[in-house]
Amino acid sequence: MKRPIPANQIIIVGIVCGLLLLTAFFAGCTSSAPAQPVTHAASTTAVPVTTLPAPQPTPQAVSTTVVPVAAITTSTPAPVYTYSEGNVVAFTAASLKGVTPKLASDFEKMYPGHKVVFNLDGTQALRTQVMNGAYADVFISASNAYTTELTKGGYFVDGTVKPLTSNYVIVILPANNPAKIQSLADLAKPGVKIAIGDKSVPVGTATNAAIGNLAKSTYNQEWNTSVIKNIVTYETAEPGVATKVALGEVDAGFVYESTYTAAPKDTYVAITIPKKDNYLQTYTIGVMKQSTSKGAAADFENFMVSAIGQQDLRDYGFRPISTS
Repeated sequence: MKRPIPANQIIIVGIVCGLLLLTAFFAGCTSSAPAQPVTHAASTTAVPVTTLPAPQPTPQAVSTTVVPVAAITTSTPAPVYTYSEGNVVAFTAASLKGVTPKLASDFEKMYPGHKVVFNLDGTQALRTQVMNGAYADVFISASNAYTTELTKGGYFVDGTVKPLTSNYVIVILPANNPAKIQSLADLAKPGVKIAIGDKSVPVGTATNAAIGNLAKSTYNQEWNTSVIKNIVTYETAEPGVATKVALGEVDAGFVYESTYTAAPKDTYVAITIPKKDNYLQTYTIGVMKQSTSKGAAADFENFMVSAIGQQDLRDYGFRPISTS
């Protein structure tokens, strides 16, 4: 007869069996069957980096990289002036640079409380500035061509455009005259360096006309060709030619008589061009239709054509408008 199994042994066996069953269960959970980690599910909903929109720059970043509009529209950025009653902004041909301090002083004496600010540049540049919206009360041109263009465009107050003064072309040399130029004929010598105004600048037009006239009346086509070959720079404003000569960067330059007259003594040596071959440049003045100070602008124009204004111009080498 078998002896009964003690109760405590039955309990121990049960516990062991239970542990074995739990071990088998966990082993099945970690078997080689494919698993689906939660992280995979999350990755299927993430936005790929390549599809993210490009970062948007802040307004500050944009402002430091945008090219100014003026630099795009014209190579001669339009200056900005603050309007003030009694003040006149005069866009003025650069060849009047020497006389402008005297004109400003005498204008203010004639019209107390008035002041004038000169924006000096080549007339072609001034024209471009005005056509691109630059503010001006008065326009002084060294070329009738640009005055006519602006008149047709309706930029002037009707009836205000008037002849102002005139100017002849002259040849200037550095004071020490390193090229030993003694006459206009020497401008054709090999190696001579000449500066003139660009053809778009009024003084450039006058220079080309004078050279052509000299070739026909006194010299010849060979002289003309040699002179043109010796031109090493075409300046966009008349004072630029004078500066090249004063610095000794060229041996000769074609400028207006007024530039030579206004220069300090012993700055240049001059060679005149006969009137019969020269080109008389006529300057004009007009009040701009956009002016918000037309009264002061008209006063300035009246001063410029007055006896005092005309004397100032003559003192600095300009000629009366009636010169022939």
